[in-house]
Amino acid sequence: MAQFIPRAAFPAQLNLPRSYFLGHHASGLSKMKTMLSSIDLIIECRDYRVPLTSRNPLFEQSLAGRERLVIYTKRDLGSKDRPSDRRKEDIIKQWHAPHPTLFTDHKSKKDMKTVLNFVKEHAWHRQSLLGSRILVVGMPNVGKSSLLNALRMAGVHKTKAAFTGAQPGVTRKIASGVKIVERDEEKGTEGVYLVDTPGVFVPFVPDAEAMMKLALVGSVKDTIIAPTTLCDYLLYHINKQQGGETWYAEYNLPTNNIVEFLEGVCRKTGRLGKGGVPDLDAAALWIIQRWRQGNLGAFTLDEVVEDGLMNKINEEAVLSVSQARKQAKDAQRARGKARHATESV
Repeated sequence: MAQFIPRAAFPAQLNLPRSYFLGHHASGLSKMKTMLSSIDLIIECRDYRVPLTSRNPLFEQSLAGRERLVIYTKRDLGSKDRPSDRRKEDIIKQWHAPHPTLFTDHKSKKDMKTVLNFVKEHAWHRQSLLGSRILVVGMPNVGKSSLLNALRMAGVHKTKAAFTGAQPGVTRKIASGVKIVERDEEKGTEGVYLVDTPGVFVPFVPDAEAMMKLALVGSVKDTIIAPTTLCDYLLYHINKQQGGETWYAEYNLPTNNIVEFLEGVCRKTGRLGKGGVPDLDAAALWIIQRWRQGNLGAFTLDEVVEDGLMNKINEEAVLSVSQARKQAKDAQRARGKARHATESV
């Protein structure tokens, strides 16, 4: 049997959408700006599986001037605590130094205790008479509400206060503050309150591959990109991992062919239509969900290297310039059309 060789690159996807910036994203960000004067700390959540792609520069531009803690959520879905995983986390910490960075699994009591200890220490230094208010921000579906609920349970032993879901857009409005730390009379500190916010997408995604990464982790709705295309991109990443082809051995032999792979899944799981025709879209969505739940390997989609964040920031700067030029051209074109219409009257 010939040795299996994974694809070296994924085919270019030129026709994919490159934006998912919705109305409630813009209004949510605008409301966040007006709240800054009453906020002591900003917790920005990013998805551990896409530490670079889930960064939204709008938060740094719009919410500047407040202390910030970056938390990489869903660590359990991107790490098995291997030496290579720990090296990645060391690099990510270097990106943000000297500012604090945490990596969490909201189901881990140890992780939630670490976050609570941080916010308690922060509140103690602030010594606010009204208690400490923390704004939680991030891209859609990065786990803000799950983090809030877990901290509430760990801190004040109360059930969840925020709705959560597998698809983005569950939280559409900024909530009132939810208490996660009780008043401490011994230390003389008031309570700590967490304010949940709707996820805010980037206005424009730099490339199709970044859009597929965000779609895979659930930051955009599953209807935005064809399921077979998205599953093909996932298969490409699985095959790149050491031993990745063994993760789907119950469905198929090692393969780079998405149709062959999904047909095997359909046969194994009974996802067949009339006449026994494989339902490839249904199989693709099922496989994607399996990966999102941690059943098809734990790995990052972004490459984590020492200069990764700086490269990302430079890429965003170039994109901003090109977007500004495009907007200027569009405005010039609109003025030309208006002038032409006036002259025709």
